[in-house]
Amino acid sequence: MQYTVRGIPKALDKIIRQRARAEGKSMNEVAIEALADGLGFGQESIVVRDLSDIVGTWKREAAVETALTAQDTVDEALWK
Repeated sequence: MQYTVRGIPKALDKIIRQRARAEGKSMNEVAIEALADGLGFGQESIVVRDLSDIVGTWKREAAVETALTAQDTVDEALWK
């Protein structure tokens, strides 16, 4: 398929030309990639890892609590 696009702003033209030169691609390739990216076409779905699946699953154990409490102790000699 072929398109003709008119009225490209000078700033956008400059960016397309710079990117094409930097990536060793044609302006056409860069423009197609920019259009596809802008429309969300062909992008792999982004995996969101917000840890919501493990919230609230902590199991308290005495040995772990003791170790964590010990980490909260400030050694005053190290801060002089």
